[in-house]
Amino acid sequence: MQCTSTIADMITIDAARLSRSIQDFGRIGTLPNGGVCRLALTDAEKAGRDELVRRMQSLGLTVRIDSIGNIFGTRPGRDADAGTVMIGSHIDTVSTGGLYDGTLGVLAGLEVIAALDDARLETHRTITVAAFTNEEGARFQPDMLGSLVFVGGMALQDALNTTAGDGMQLGTELKRIGYAGSEEGPRDIAAYFELHIEQGPILEAENVQIGVVSGVQGISWHEITVHGRSAHAGTTPIALRSDAGLAACLIVQRAYEMSRAIGPDQLMTTGTMRLKPDLVNVVAEEAVFTVDLRNPSGDALKQADINLLHIAEAVAAETGTRVTCRTLARFDPVIFDKRLVDSVEKTAQSLGYSTRHLHSGAGHDAQMIARVAPAAMIFVPSAGGISHNIREFTSPDDLARGTTVLAQLVSGQAELMKE
Repeated sequence: MQCTSTIADMITIDAARLSRSIQDFGRIGTLPNGGVCRLALTDAEKAGRDELVRRMQSLGLTVRIDSIGNIFGTRPGRDADAGTVMIGSHIDTVSTGGLYDGTLGVLAGLEVIAALDDARLETHRTITVAAFTNEEGARFQPDMLGSLVFVGGMALQDALNTTAGDGMQLGTELKRIGYAGSEEGPRDIAAYFELHIEQGPILEAENVQIGVVSGVQGISWHEITVHGRSAHAGTTPIALRSDAGLAACLIVQRAYEMSRAIGPDQLMTTGTMRLKPDLVNVVAEEAVFTVDLRNPSGDALKQADINLLHIAEAVAAETGTRVTCRTLARFDPVIFDKRLVDSVEKTAQSLGYSTRHLHSGAGHDAQMIARVAPAAMIFVPSAGGISHNIREFTSPDDLARGTTVLAQLVSGQAELMKE
């Protein structure tokens, strides 16, 4: 028997259970002053993986781990050949992360499974809850690495050879923590849904309960190295210096000006900068810094990339330095499946929730899965728009609303049946 509205109404999200699940999981990698640090493939993230697998197995899910360490927990459907409905996100965090970024999408998936079990409901299609490796890119680049490999956008061996800033190789770390799997994840994905906190201020500012995510803006990461010449800070005239630190600051300033000139959709961030020899009284001989460019327009993002290179070369000529640029990551803007996006909006509104369409400013695994399957995202508000921060917070009511929408969407795509 196929899904009816009566059967779908039997699915009830346990808000207290979901909130408790997230709070308990947040103790893995907890920081002394609050928040969480579970950098990809560290001991803390291994503990999170172990707990996630335990929770999946306790719900009767079949757990598979692929060669890049992605974790898939599958609830069987009546028809094994009908494809799977996938719910996904990640459990790795930045070094000063919160409880909700990524983790919500995975644990909400488990809550959907638990709610189906509570209602004694079966589905025509299988349902898979996925946790992808190294979504944040905080330890290994690029970000969304696990989902990128999963969809064939990055060669497995290239990913395994990736080296972190601490000198450790991704493949070595996967083996060390026991998550270098050999199985394959699901390939016939009928639909992919990712529930996530907004990580921005729009929903809260406009008092909107559910964000209907149209797509993800393009992302371009660059590492720029300025080569100068060290000199004594007190004896070398400004005009005779080849100051890598000065050149780096000028490039950053002009890149910000360039971004403003392109328009409000163009974002630019310098998140890291290192000087060598890093001494207070020595002119820097080298500066290494990053530039993060984002825009929902692919053409505008390409122009920003070109402009940044021209700025770096012009500043180098002006300051008597030399620059080298390296692209760390480059992802074009993604538009999510219109049918699924419409279903997010209709489902939320049918539940009485207010909605708003928006583009995601952050990258997500959903944009990778969209290369091979219909995909959509659901946003819930972030208090103060704060994320990647120990003060990250989303209320239990908002968590429950988002998970309720998720459960209804998954149930519709998987086709509910009474046992």
